[in-house]
Amino acid sequence: MSKLADRAEPVEVADGYRAGRTLPFRVELVRQLKRRRTMVMGGVLFALPIILLIAFQVGGDPGGNNNRVNLMDTATASGANFAAVNLFSAAGFLLVIPVALFCGDTVASEASWSSLRYLLAAPVPRARLLWSKLAVGLSLSLAALVLLPIVALVVGTAAYGWGPLELPTGGTLPTGTAAVRILIVVAYIMVSQLVTAALAFWLSTRTDAPLGAVGGAVFLTIIGSVLDEVTALGDWRHFLPAHWQYAWLDAVQPQLQWTDMIQGTSISVTYALVLFALAFRGFARKDVVS
Repeated sequence: MSKLADRAEPVEVADGYRAGRTLPFRVELVRQLKRRRTMVMGGVLFALPIILLIAFQVGGDPGGNNNRVNLMDTATASGANFAAVNLFSAAGFLLVIPVALFCGDTVASEASWSSLRYLLAAPVPRARLLWSKLAVGLSLSLAALVLLPIVALVVGTAAYGWGPLELPTGGTLPTGTAAVRILIVVAYIMVSQLVTAALAFWLSTRTDAPLGAVGGAVFLTIIGSVLDEVTALGDWRHFLPAHWQYAWLDAVQPQLQWTDMIQGTSISVTYALVLFALAFRGFARKDVVS
């Protein structure tokens, strides 16, 4: 009985210690906001609409040199159109970089600084550390995706005026409806980028090199886009997240279509959940020496 009692005796912890209060979200967010890479990435996204505005001013009509009608042709119609074109221009590659950076430079950067083991010795439970890092990484990624259209809307409105969203296929959307549609576009782009975020986060738990985690996630995302261009794969391309990355274009049509966005969301969320689970499972068993 005495042996059983000894085994059942609770483990003593320091007064006031609560595992759920270690490494709070606010503290980690402030740490990440102060980092130079966060400021640089924010500056790049802030500058992109201004660069596009200068390009349109120098080059003239954005659709004057082609026979196809697309969203780019309506860039100078209004501030709403300019914001939509900025999203269209950046969604394919540029927006992948901040997502990969903010989610891939989390755990790996602590390991490269040799501070990861000290965080765990604080003691911060491993799952708690990953949740805090992941929440901040996803929050900064969402902030990056929101920053671009907001700046583009302000710059575009100042240059081209406030007005309805003109559709490339003809017709317009009132400003209120256009605002809702742009919100849907941003939300879908964020969901579609969850795969890149999960790849970067998983790699961040596997390596001590932040550049390896970020670069690996970007590289694999590019590979997915390349494979989607291989028509010989047929219906197998439907299982690639990249196949649905522009499904949000259905939100800038006269009638909002959800079918492709729902399929793209299901694919992205499935891949992301698997990769996040692998990250938590692997890190729980990892021998942390950095």
